[in-house]
Amino acid sequence: MPGIKQEYGWDNSMGISLYDKIRRDMKSAMMNKDTDVRDTMRLIMGAFPSLTVPITLESGKKTTRVKKPEEITDDDLLNIIRKFVKSEKTMLEFKKKTSSDYLELLNSYLPKMASFEEIEKWISDNVDLSEFNSPMQAMGIVMKHFGKLADGNQVKDVLKNIGRS
Repeated sequence: MPGIKQEYGWDNSMGISLYDKIRRDMKSAMMNKDTDVRDTMRLIMGAFPSLTVPITLESGKKTTRVKKPEEITDDDLLNIIRKFVKSEKTMLEFKKKTSSDYLELLNSYLPKMASFEEIEKWISDNVDLSEFNSPMQAMGIVMKHFGKLADGNQVKDVLKNIGRS
């Protein structure tokens, strides 16, 4: 997979659900004989059965059932992809590498993460650090604002950096 083609990947502005985009990319990868992309899409789709809905049976017993395709949300799929990203990053650390085509492909389906500068600017515009004994105590507020769009380690670095200045 020398460099990921632009046709793969997803973001909210495309007007298509992540579920549909993954299925479309799978089909496209099969037609173009992009085996790495095809295998990655199969891996993601293979995790669909892990998406379940809690249900209560007539007997009162609680159980779960696999979500139907129309019940699968973008957030469900983003969480699956994030798990694969986390596992790939762990493998790359072990191999002493920083990135792989597989990781780049997975990341192309995730929302763009907030940059160091964006986090720093939001903190300076919205957080009064004088209310805290240490800038690190603002971590919760910052993470609550950015949610999954900010890496906790990066937020920690920004707050440490602010603490030094």
